[in-house]
Amino acid sequence: MALGEHTVAIGDHRSYRGRVQSSPPFNAPAARRLREALGMAPGHVAYGLRAQYGLMVTPDTVIAWERGHLPPTARELTALAGVLWCAPAELLAAATTLKEHRMARGIPPEDLARRVGLDAGAYRRMEESNRWKGNERQTGALAEALGLTPRALVAATGRAAELAEVLKDAATTRWQAYVKPVAKLVALDRAALERVLQQLHGEYHARMAATSSWGASGGSGESGREFLDRISDHFWELAGG
Repeated sequence: MALGEHTVAIGDHRSYRGRVQSSPPFNAPAARRLREALGMAPGHVAYGLRAQYGLMVTPDTVIAWERGHLPPTARELTALAGVLWCAPAELLAAATTLKEHRMARGIPPEDLARRVGLDAGAYRRMEESNRWKGNERQTGALAEALGLTPRALVAATGRAAELAEVLKDAATTRWQAYVKPVAKLVALDRAALERVLQQLHGEYHARMAATSSWGASGGSGESGREFLDRISDHFWELAGG
């Protein structure tokens, strides 16, 4: 067996040998529903993939995709959408990463790189590392091209964890000092951002004060910790992202 390959047992079908590749989150039930709605058998899909896209896919592999035993690669998913006459997004679960959002839109990486003003190689490296390094203009173009909300943009560009840590600091210490750091991560009006951070800060300290008043021991601070654990959710609820 070649390096990077694995064999997957598919029920009573033949084992399938394929390369391990990262791929978007595949919606297996949707693939089957779409195929059946067209009156196609797995063999028809396999034939279409070979004839139209040059992919050597067997009916057993199509069945494996539909049963959730094996996800198609990014290239296979795009081709499958073509055979099933649907958009790639219809074959995906909720997208979160940059690659998943791009695949859901059916945009080749070279085209997206050109639309946001990046070298194709540089864009590919950002996508594979899930770490966006574009400037403000490029980030805005990315959000527009992929139709991303502010929250989805933060997640897709790999900034969600960093944002959560900054928000925790803003809530627990002096929130004014974190307006600029948060603004670098989230495209929000400054006045709105200040209002949201002030509300987070006030809510956290109100919870801590209430907890302390419940018992002579000073309380455990559980309410405050729970608030911080969901700080990103609270932020987006207030920001409307």
